[in-house]
Amino acid sequence: MKKVITYGTFDLFHEGHYRLLERAKALGDYLIVGVTTESFDEARGKLNVIDSLMTRIENVKKSGFADEVIVEDHIGQKVEDIQKYGVDIFVLGSDWTGKFDYLKEFCEVRYLERTKGISSTMKRTHNHKIIRMGLIGSGRIARRFVPEAKYVSGMELTGVFNPRIESAKRFAEEMGCEFYTADEEEFYEHVDAVDICTPHELHYAYAKRALEHGKHVLCEKPMTLKKTEAEELFDLAEQKDLILMEAIKTAYTPGFIRLLSMLQSGVIGEIRDVESCFTRIFPDNTRRELTNAGYGGSFTEYGSYTLLPIIKLLGTNYQNIRFTCFKAPNGVDLYTKVYFDYAHSMATAKTGLKVKSDGHLLISGTRGYIFVPAPWWKTTEFEICYEDFTQNEKVFTKYLGDGLRYELSDFVSAINGNPRGGFKLTRKESAAFADIMEKFLVWRQKSPIEEGVVII
Repeated sequence: MKKVITYGTFDLFHEGHYRLLERAKALGDYLIVGVTTESFDEARGKLNVIDSLMTRIENVKKSGFADEVIVEDHIGQKVEDIQKYGVDIFVLGSDWTGKFDYLKEFCEVRYLERTKGISSTMKRTHNHKIIRMGLIGSGRIARRFVPEAKYVSGMELTGVFNPRIESAKRFAEEMGCEFYTADEEEFYEHVDAVDICTPHELHYAYAKRALEHGKHVLCEKPMTLKKTEAEELFDLAEQKDLILMEAIKTAYTPGFIRLLSMLQSGVIGEIRDVESCFTRIFPDNTRRELTNAGYGGSFTEYGSYTLLPIIKLLGTNYQNIRFTCFKAPNGVDLYTKVYFDYAHSMATAKTGLKVKSDGHLLISGTRGYIFVPAPWWKTTEFEICYEDFTQNEKVFTKYLGDGLRYELSDFVSAINGNPRGGFKLTRKESAAFADIMEKFLVWRQKSPIEEGVVII
């Protein structure tokens, strides 16, 4: 008897799951299916699982292909199960190609091609259905979306839109999208929600058209470059009962949320100063961030990150804001500092493309301070420090993958009527970011060299 084993979450059981089990069963005489527990899924980064473990097990049984169903609840269990059950073939979807080659020491390993063109489900409920996600844009951010999306239950990447059809085609072929198109109207016919991954200046127009077409919108930062545009989009989303979220991934990560919670509890007393920094040195001078004279530069690229802890902790009612920067000959800012004055506190945000600084976050209070080491925007640890250093405490948290899975999970939950992330990045905060971006771009355009802006 030839035994085959496969594993999965099997959440919101759909035709793709059915076909995978069907093909796995055809490889042998006896199929064992491992269904993962919620805790194991969370530990390995699989978020937003909707169906209970018992429901998922029952759906696998109803497929008629599983001769035996087991529960997977810990790392290393696959090796144990292969040996325990005398498995001949280990099978998993092609999304995991190469990941489990180490099992070849114990049995044959096969990766089955993911079923393309699957959008219907075998079982849907009124409140929870598979959300058909479409990408607007096919550049760097879009490519990060694909590997992260597979960790978020309840959604599937359906297609990609790009006015440059060759770019859309190339992306779809590489990433396994169901379709690609340069026709925006056609694109909206096949998706329930969109992730806007275009250059900054195009965000507002695409977000508005997507909302007008009745689509939920996740928009990369900065969502808009004007406060009035941000307010308009949020009003439109509210009118149409749609979800609009700004994709500043740090806001949705466990480490940053825990950091905020501890600070808001008063662990370092009253906050008097926040210093945040995000810099990278680009050796390639042809990148959009350095060549787009109107909307490129370090602050439009990284400013949303550095503003996040300032606005979250100190609020939007600053009394004064001041900018200074080094510029390239085309007017793009290569290194920028933004200074905030509040009634009882102050803050500094630093961003850079051609100047490198330590990417830490420092929050100073009346009882102590918190230091988050670089890269703070991927918060995995921070230290609470006091006058008596023997009382210092280090806190460690998780940050899985590229971090996009956290915002995607909250986005899907919000669409399904279970908003978990509304407090993580509010409408008021997104509008404040847009307002600061607008002020900066106006200042950058008008500020002459004579007033102290240095040209590099």
